[in-house]
Amino acid sequence: MSVTTRALDLSTRYFWRVVGRQIDITGDDRWLASPSNAADARGDDWLDVLESTGRVRKPQPHDGLLAAFSALDGPQFESTKVDDRVRDFYEQTAAWQMEVWSQWNTLFAPGGELIARLWGRRVGQLALPVQPLSVSRGMASTVRIVDDEGGDRMGAAWVRDLKSDGSKVYSGFYRVGRLPDNEQPHVHVSFPLESGSIQVFLTPRNDSDGSFWLHSRSASFGADGAYSVVRFGDNWYAAQPPLRETFHVFTDSDGVLRTDHWLRLGPWRALQLHYRLDRRR
Repeated sequence: MSVTTRALDLSTRYFWRVVGRQIDITGDDRWLASPSNAADARGDDWLDVLESTGRVRKPQPHDGLLAAFSALDGPQFESTKVDDRVRDFYEQTAAWQMEVWSQWNTLFAPGGELIARLWGRRVGQLALPVQPLSVSRGMASTVRIVDDEGGDRMGAAWVRDLKSDGSKVYSGFYRVGRLPDNEQPHVHVSFPLESGSIQVFLTPRNDSDGSFWLHSRSASFGADGAYSVVRFGDNWYAAQPPLRETFHVFTDSDGVLRTDHWLRLGPWRALQLHYRLDRRR
């Protein structure tokens, strides 16, 4: 890593430290505890470290992001009301393949390309596709189950690469998470970075047609939404980027499972992704 890029990454972490708050990652704020990369590590290096300690299981053809979809049941969500194909995707994600289309808001596309060049592609994380043809051949995905130190399932790693050039798009860690003073289980997604992570807590919602919604739209600390978590020495800090996400997973009129994914910066829609999901034969 060059001196310039090292300084760029360090300044980014300092920014989140300044605009954020100090947190007790082993105490009251342990809901923000998550895997992170070591200094100068990138992409899914965090997963390689865990695998070297025997905490990553060998891949199986039916590994899922969630051990049981019913783990999301709570005051605001009932898993039994969701289409069986949606449940199958979350419980047996590795058995599905995906095609993807992307559409940026023209006002945000230059910024998205800049972020992808300066950070995303270099660190192998959150490299959102900007050019529509870059996703024309779809995404390859790998699911790996991660155990805690006691050998029990802790979550699932989902690594996604562009088939067109093999470049990494996401290296995420998925599990069911709980927020402070909130009885509703959430989908908790972490994207490990050097000395920190970007994390998103998504609230599940039912729809009358059996489709599945996930929302992260709150601006208050301790609620659903995005969090940037960084470490300096023994101290941890968390800030809230103005990112809002919505997922809609549904079966279309032809029986095909699809997902619409909207990403907003504050009130403005910056990016929309659409996925076609097909079970492997």
